[in-house]
Amino acid sequence: DAGLAAILKSGAPVATIFGKSWLLHVEKVLKTTREKNLAMIADSVRFLKKHGKEVIYDAEHFFDGYRDDPEYAMQTLAAAAEAGADALVPCDTNGGRLTSEVAEIVAAVAARFPGVPIGIHVHNDAELAVANTLAAVQAGARMVQGTVNGYGERTGNANLCSIIPGLALKLGADLTCKPRLDQLRRVSALLDEIADQRPLKSRPYVGESAFAHKAGMHVDAVGKVSRSFEHIDPAAVGNERRILMSELSGASNVRLKTGEMGLVFQKDSPEVKDVLRKLEHLEKNGYAFESADASFKLLVQKVLKKHVPFFELQGFSVVVQKADAASKATTTATIKVRVNGQTELTAGEGDGPVDALNVALRKVLSRFYPAIDTVVLEDYHVRILDPETATQATTRVLIDSSDGHDRWGTVGVSGNIIEASWEALVDSVEYKLFLDEQRRQAGEK
Repeated sequence: DAGLAAILKSGAPVATIFGKSWLLHVEKVLKTTREKNLAMIADSVRFLKKHGKEVIYDAEHFFDGYRDDPEYAMQTLAAAAEAGADALVPCDTNGGRLTSEVAEIVAAVAARFPGVPIGIHVHNDAELAVANTLAAVQAGARMVQGTVNGYGERTGNANLCSIIPGLALKLGADLTCKPRLDQLRRVSALLDEIADQRPLKSRPYVGESAFAHKAGMHVDAVGKVSRSFEHIDPAAVGNERRILMSELSGASNVRLKTGEMGLVFQKDSPEVKDVLRKLEHLEKNGYAFESADASFKLLVQKVLKKHVPFFELQGFSVVVQKADAASKATTTATIKVRVNGQTELTAGEGDGPVDALNVALRKVLSRFYPAIDTVVLEDYHVRILDPETATQATTRVLIDSSDGHDRWGTVGVSGNIIEASWEALVDSVEYKLFLDEQRRQAGEK
């Protein structure tokens, strides 16, 4: 068999192979008999064991096969076990079985093969992969197959970034990786980067929104007793609490949010009231700070008169030119800024007005602040706030940025989409400089 020969050639000490457990597949897909399927399973395992391999046998479609013919499904596992398989792994390949079914069937498998380690491999088609995996462990499984962030075919595999903390923190499992559990969010982000995927904010445990709080009463409670609205300590998985600013924000949100900035106020302090008033005014005009933490922090600095601008805009213009119907439009942005007492006039070309403004701004600022070159604009969102006014509508722009170490969001609002974009862009650059200045000051203390 070419596949088995390739496994031997690889030199890998452990071989994971799969076979059919569902008669539907045996007879309609493989077009073979029950007996020949059992023989193929046994022969494959025996061959690999003869060559000194540790063999993990994945029983494909086991749960569906068990529902149709439980005895034959068990016979496929027996064929592998009797041939010397080191572990038996029932698979919910279609990902559609309910948690109660998985628990019941895994318990039956564990009872049938008491001397062989049992594993679990499930897909997420019914969005139950994590729950089914944890239930399987409780029913006797001792090996878990999954992927970081749940990456996999169709709707994905079981997400190890949820399973690992579930096992370690909820079920008290003794995992070798438990001392490094606080690296979990970092691992999740690294795999997103390798896969060139944008991190999903709503991911349990490791997502940006996993421990985010918005409603005033919730924020007040979590500030007093963290477990009132947090099922674990965010730091246990390398995450952190986030206090969101929105139309639901109250004095508690502002106090805790400013506390993150090292500013300590009481809920009824004049400073908190000033920030709340400004926040309410801006939100009435279309601003939303829920995904724009950086803009909010800069706003606080300005309201409290602690803001020291790194540069001052004195004007900009954007020109879009298209020579003829067949040619590509070109965009040139010209900006005039004052930096360190000097007035600078610079132009930049880009793919559209926002890109051109970004190029021009970086060109002038990078000479004074080289760290600007590390900033990447990761995403750009536009929302029309009052579409009934058509082309005169107010536009909200959100920009997500990163410098490879931190990620932040900024917002701009205007009846002119270019002006709204410029506002969010300037906040993004200014926040990067603000972060670097905070780090510098912290290092001097």
